[in-house]
Amino acid sequence: MRRIRGREEGELSGKQISRRDFAKGTGLLIVSFRLFGPRAIAEAAGQTAARPDAEPEVTSLDSWLAVASDGTVTVFTSKVDLGTGVLTALSQVVAEELDVPFDRIHMKTGDTGNTIDQSQTSGSRTLHKAGPQLRQAAAAGRRALLNLASARLGTPAEKLQVSDGLVSVAGSPAKKVSYGDLIGGRRFDIRITASGSGAELKVAAEIPAKDRKNYKIVGTSVPRVDLPPKFTGEFSYSIDVSVPGMLHGRVIRPPVADSKPLAVDEKSIAEIPGIVRVVREGNFLGVVANTEWSAMQAAGALKVTWSDPEVKLPAGRDAVFAYLKNTKSYDDQIVVNEGNLETAFAGATKTFAAMYHWPFQMHGMLGPSCALADVRPDQATVWTGTQASFRTRKEVAKLLRRPEKNVRIVYVEGAGCYGRLCADDVAEDAAVLSRAVGRPVRVQWTRADEHAWEPKGPPQLLIVRAGVDTGGNITAWEFEDRSIPWTAAPDYPNLASRQTGILPQGPGSTGTGSGVVPGISSGGDLYHIRNRKISSPVVPWIQNLMTPLRTNNLRAPGSAGRCFGSETFLDELAAQLKVDPVQFRLRHFGNDQRKIEALLAATKKAGWNQRPSPAPASSGRIVAGRGVAVSNREDSMIAAVAEVEVDTASGKAKVKRVVVAHDCGLIANPNGVENQIEGNVIQGVSRTLLEEVQFDERGVNNLDWLGYPVIRYEDVPEIEIVLINRPELDFLGAGEASLVPIPAAIGNAIFDATGARLRDVPMTPERVLAALAARSSSM
Repeated sequence: MRRIRGREEGELSGKQISRRDFAKGTGLLIVSFRLFGPRAIAEAAGQTAARPDAEPEVTSLDSWLAVASDGTVTVFTSKVDLGTGVLTALSQVVAEELDVPFDRIHMKTGDTGNTIDQSQTSGSRTLHKAGPQLRQAAAAGRRALLNLASARLGTPAEKLQVSDGLVSVAGSPAKKVSYGDLIGGRRFDIRITASGSGAELKVAAEIPAKDRKNYKIVGTSVPRVDLPPKFTGEFSYSIDVSVPGMLHGRVIRPPVADSKPLAVDEKSIAEIPGIVRVVREGNFLGVVANTEWSAMQAAGALKVTWSDPEVKLPAGRDAVFAYLKNTKSYDDQIVVNEGNLETAFAGATKTFAAMYHWPFQMHGMLGPSCALADVRPDQATVWTGTQASFRTRKEVAKLLRRPEKNVRIVYVEGAGCYGRLCADDVAEDAAVLSRAVGRPVRVQWTRADEHAWEPKGPPQLLIVRAGVDTGGNITAWEFEDRSIPWTAAPDYPNLASRQTGILPQGPGSTGTGSGVVPGISSGGDLYHIRNRKISSPVVPWIQNLMTPLRTNNLRAPGSAGRCFGSETFLDELAAQLKVDPVQFRLRHFGNDQRKIEALLAATKKAGWNQRPSPAPASSGRIVAGRGVAVSNREDSMIAAVAEVEVDTASGKAKVKRVVVAHDCGLIANPNGVENQIEGNVIQGVSRTLLEEVQFDERGVNNLDWLGYPVIRYEDVPEIEIVLINRPELDFLGAGEASLVPIPAAIGNAIFDATGARLRDVPMTPERVLAALAARSSSM
């Protein structure tokens, strides 16, 4: 059993990264940070020098790996660590393939100046997609090093062996040479094969990788390398970056959606010391000052006359769901249409139907957006917490009207993002202000800025119906997930771009280009049902105006809402048929052993007692229940059991315990996967019970943590985990999968405890009391 609040002894230990060693032999621009003090100083070594015209080439091994004279290996990847520990796992993959100690691997990440575009860090695709890319690059590096050793030792490469970066002749261990001695500080100058691009890039695919039965590092719980400095307060985040001569900027967004500045009274801030400039470009408005405090004061005091909005937002939650229900979709996205659905419904013994509501939710970054930009006539550099360095480079270059090769994005970790920083608004804010004043400008959003203007996770209206036969088997399944597109998606302008005149072209993105598969976790992909139709209709949404209800990917995008609808509905069928919820699911799994094993592992660990829901009535004020849900997110199989207590007088539900069985294929780092599961469960509980964007025609209303509460430490449940490792599969991704079934499992547990069904998220005390009242009136 693992408690999220506790950590195993030894986790504070981690490899020590020497920046001096990293710099050896690379010949690349280095930005380093001082760990102590109020600001990390971005050193100017090489910073002002013109960048070479030639960018890293995907077919050059030197674009992926560099070996220093001391044998340390630098790995270059555009993937970044968002606080999930994934770079530790990627380091394990490379160390394993090269046969070097883990602590000799150094990762250089998210810098467009020296990495290949492997797509943005999202969708649980970093280890899933970049893991094989780096593994194959390392395999190519190992082959090259063995060839060098063969020439040095006068022995065929097939008779050589490698241990801890030392190459020796099999049977003659005295004949040896280290990687550092072979190539340290020099280039490989070797071409490798490559096809595809981004996440689908294939690198050196023809080179055999190590047999997995010989793995020694992959599959072990190597301590995360990023945690020690975070625990001691030495870690430098994006808010800590500074450069000499830096100024501070703040952007002034409209107080009402679709409002524009008509007049600006600069005299209103004349008494504030240190004001450098008021910047107005199109509808973009900002201030630049010598200090952060002066910029904050000026942003609050500047008198602006704003236009009346031409378009108003929907009046609130009910208006949005009515809009989703009644508006014609522009893309029906029919994912599955098998069998003869209407004939099956006509022949069903019983039919059931229900509708579920998933709200707008925030990413809720603990630290607000922050970036520093230095825009010069021939070069622009931006330090930012973006999840997508190359996407941000493309967007900033378009905004600045200059070639992408003249824009460099340097990743510096922010404080959590969950998809929010795929659309890196603050990088553009800083770029516009820096260009205007000709000096580096740091921009940090406020909490109110972040809550109001971050792109939101979109709402979903989930409409489900099913038919069953006399044996209680589902014979017909129709699932409709009505939602809106992502309007803050790749190739769609961010806030500053929109305000300076770059308008979106098209209705928005359905998310499929970002790894989101419509219909996943909709029930029809989990259960063997002969007659089924699954669709994800996309309804038009506000585009060509400034709106705080922009949308983009929020952790487990689409899947959490769909699973809430499908797994809650399945539970309703089981309850109506008076069948145990676990047995009802197993009945419809067919022979899919991965699903069966995940469900049985979770319920066994939870001590599941077979019976129908709800539980026998209790006379006490506090009632307890259990619920189960299953999900398949891009082939990661998850089963979750939630145990809750409900105060029937106040309506408050408290999640006491969550058990998760987790099958994500090959596991690189068991402890790292556990970290991800724990984080997903905590966030899943928070989003299920607490989180919803409150808005009206003017804009977003909950602009702080009081208005948008998230889970507190005292409400974190006990979390127990069963890991199912499948070395015969590849990495499948663990960053989001375990969040997906949590809302449905909690809702099903509340029903088991109370007999009251909740079809709306979040499950607030008010909604629980309303469900209890509805149950009582129907009895």
